[in-house]
Amino acid sequence: MTTNPENMSALRAELKSRGLNGFIVPLTDEHMSEYVGAYAGRLGWLTGFGGSAGNAAVLTDSAAIFVDGRYTLQVREQVNADIFAPLHFQEYPLLKWVADHAGEGAKVGYDPELATIGWVEDAAAQLAKAGIELVAVDRNPIDAVWTARPAEPLNPVAAHDDRYAGRTAAEKRADVADVLAAEGADAAVITMLDSVAWAFNIRSKDVENTPVAHAFAVLRADESATLFVNPEKMNEAVRTALGNRVSIEPRSAFYTHLAELGAEGKTVLVDRVTNNAKIFKTLVDAGAALVEGEDPCILPKAVKNTTEQQGARDAHIRDGAAITEFLHWLSVEAPTGTVDELKAVAKLWSFRQKRDLITDNSFDTISAAGPNGAHCHYRVDENSNLPLEMNSLYLVDSGGQYLDGTTDITRTIAVGKPTDEMRENFTRVLKGHIALATAKFPKGTPGMALDALARRPLWDIGLDYDHGTGHGVGSFLAVHEGPQRIAKGSSDVALEPGMILSNEPGYYKAHEYGIRIENLVLVTAASTDPEDRGMMQFETLTHAPIDRNLVNTSLLTKGELAWLNAYHADVFRKISPLVDGDALAWLEAATEAIKTDFRLT
Repeated sequence: MTTNPENMSALRAELKSRGLNGFIVPLTDEHMSEYVGAYAGRLGWLTGFGGSAGNAAVLTDSAAIFVDGRYTLQVREQVNADIFAPLHFQEYPLLKWVADHAGEGAKVGYDPELATIGWVEDAAAQLAKAGIELVAVDRNPIDAVWTARPAEPLNPVAAHDDRYAGRTAAEKRADVADVLAAEGADAAVITMLDSVAWAFNIRSKDVENTPVAHAFAVLRADESATLFVNPEKMNEAVRTALGNRVSIEPRSAFYTHLAELGAEGKTVLVDRVTNNAKIFKTLVDAGAALVEGEDPCILPKAVKNTTEQQGARDAHIRDGAAITEFLHWLSVEAPTGTVDELKAVAKLWSFRQKRDLITDNSFDTISAAGPNGAHCHYRVDENSNLPLEMNSLYLVDSGGQYLDGTTDITRTIAVGKPTDEMRENFTRVLKGHIALATAKFPKGTPGMALDALARRPLWDIGLDYDHGTGHGVGSFLAVHEGPQRIAKGSSDVALEPGMILSNEPGYYKAHEYGIRIENLVLVTAASTDPEDRGMMQFETLTHAPIDRNLVNTSLLTKGELAWLNAYHADVFRKISPLVDGDALAWLEAATEAIKTDFRLT
């Protein structure tokens, strides 16, 4: 457990001095980010939790931390349950817990920069029913007591070349201006870090593994824009690339500028999902008229242009070569007993570093041996590091940030001889993966309508997995990108040609092993026939062998085996020119067609 009781004591003392009986601590920043910079890691500082999704509630004499199914094991290992009760956010929601425990008359604080307006409205209404007042704080109380809080990063901003972006920033601003004109708005507030990066064709390293800069933006109907970013991060080359229609202002001037928009009586497009509550209050208090709608960058960012699509294909082939070299190395070294999780992480990165246009990982590699694989989003460190042991499973989920694309791949490897149970469960995950990879669906279909295809083979024997089947992926941007998703009832956003998503069903046996097979896929048109209801399909982008030692062919249909053999043939065709020597020989064997006689089902 890494919870520091002194941090909790300091926070409670600060809350008492402010007349507050509690405080809500989300894992996000003022941009509503999933992955945050160290300066915004308030939940981790308070609780010790290191996952990417969670919230906590602190009251005078009790506290709880709320996570989803990916982190039910991790939270119990990292967070002291004597200080924070670990709860599943769906089984016992945070607001219900606060209503049950705070007591009538309590004042519970929240940071309006770390909450959406929708959450504030809902929370205030729910808590009011229990006689509890929700109170906005001017300064986050954690910041007041976090003595060694990291400073905001000062990484330089760089221009993202048009040859990779596919469209100029001016062209993107023109499209946004058309949206604003249609909505009758003078300007739009853009706060999601990847939206800002996309709109201005800029990149940085302010968030680990995600090439974005800490910045806000206002885009206007006249195609001009203001970028709010620390001036020290901007050089002349970037300013020149942005052009004279883009004004650069300090990040600290953002809310002042919003107030000026309000004072001028401007009509401003705001997004209830991505803009924080302080933005709404600042604009309304200053007199702005609000038009509520989706961030106008989100959908065009998700629908990749032809340049970005080709960049994704090219990046995945280079990445597949790195993965192939790693898997070959693993096949030789793992049986010797000399490989542990951290050594594997370092070796995989060394193979990626050899590839053209690589800049970084796209997230912290999940390198999980044996029982650690049961943690869906496990993160290895010196304390948790395990050796890869014979007759066990090793799960590795990793990705690279290339100038022309972002990759994300998971492979599950048998070290030694797998059990029959492991092979059956792996094969059922594979069947679900194939079902999604081969799906055809009409125009207007949301990802949630496809989720059950991947789960069905596991459901047939009473199993399931507690995470989504697919998330959107950016173009040299966030490895988790909206609005597209494939998950249970999570999104009604229709899939469109040009969107990139993951296909990653899995199975996790607590304290024993984990299985996941993940490729990225591109949504494409299935045909040009106007009579076919605009049918769409997936093009698989990821190319790396799937461990045939874990496949129980008796569970596969003829069509499923044909898909696996065709996939491996394509892997060999595309990857073999980029590897040589023993790695090439290994690739040839690993992608050899499986020939078997079995009952046609």
